Amino acid sequence: MTSLRTMTLALMALAGPAFAQPSGEITVYTSQPQEQMAKVVEAFNKDYPDVKVEVFRTGTTELMTKLQAEFAAGTSPADVLLIADAVAMTQLKNDGRLMAYDDAPVAGIPADLIDPDHTFFGTKLITTGIVYNTDLVKEAPKGWDDLRAPDVAAQTIMPSPLYSGAAVIHVGTMTQQPEFGWAYYEDLAKNGAVAGQGNGTVIEAVARGEKAYGIIIEYMAMNAKAKGSPVDFVWPEAGVSAITQPVAIVAGTDNPEGAKAFVDWQLSKAAQAQSVAQGYFPVIEGVAAPAGYPTLESLHILPLDATKLMAEDQANKEHFADLFGG
Repeated sequence: MTSLRTMTLALMALAGPAFAQPSGEITVYTSQPQEQMAKVVEAFNKDYPDVKVEVFRTGTTELMTKLQAEFAAGTSPADVLLIADAVAMTQLKNDGRLMAYDDAPVAGIPADLIDPDHTFFGTKLITTGIVYNTDLVKEAPKGWDDLRAPDVAAQTIMPSPLYSGAAVIHVGTMTQQPEFGWAYYEDLAKNGAVAGQGNGTVIEAVARGEKAYGIIIEYMAMNAKAKGSPVDFVWPEAGVSAITQPVAIVAGTDNPEGAKAFVDWQLSKAAQAQSVAQGYFPVIEGVAAPAGYPTLESLHILPLDATKLMAEDQANKEHFADLFGG
């Protein structure tokens, strides 16, 4: 008769690998703010306690420069990328730097946020609009053209595409619109608008009253407002640019199971609920937007030709630097 112990060991040997939990260490390169990422990792580890997560955080433009240098040197320590925009991810995909994850849990996520080859997946929607200091501004701006006026432009700050991935998308989107184009930025520069680095420099300047207006991603402005800063935010009537902060696995990762676990979690309802608490529009059906936000259906998302943007990326950055410095 087979002993109970022998049977148990046999069953464990048979079932063990199938139920093995991801473990080891992964390194996540991200453009998401550090304090938010600390909470992301904490929540992720509640579901995947055996995966240690190291985080490297900087603006998407600088992050891409770091990645390209690492790839040129032979390898990168990055296992997972969580960065601002799909255009940057598409560049990496085209260079063969991303791993396809065909079994990623994408149910409920809009198809246009998912790379057709399953190499990257949108995790949230982030729009760019106008923040203003409520102590300095008595009548809220309604749209982008309000910033052109000399007395307003002189009190306006914006993030630079030389640092921020969201700014790359916003500048690229605006300059593709016939009603704006580069003439819009030339007017801003001529009338005294300035560029900081990332979106963080914008909210700091406006919240402190150093500038009255800023071009910024919405959650930074809305989070500052919720914490008591004298700021408010406008989604311009003419439309907003948008990014999706996609997540992807780096090709050649030495911990694919740990990396897949991180992607799985980012696409889960738990992660979406945390994103809403951090001030982001969710992407999964049935999860409500943060309090005080408009519905996504009520917003006009400005169109973007991503292929054109990739082709013009360097020229756009050079033109922006000529206008605002770099």
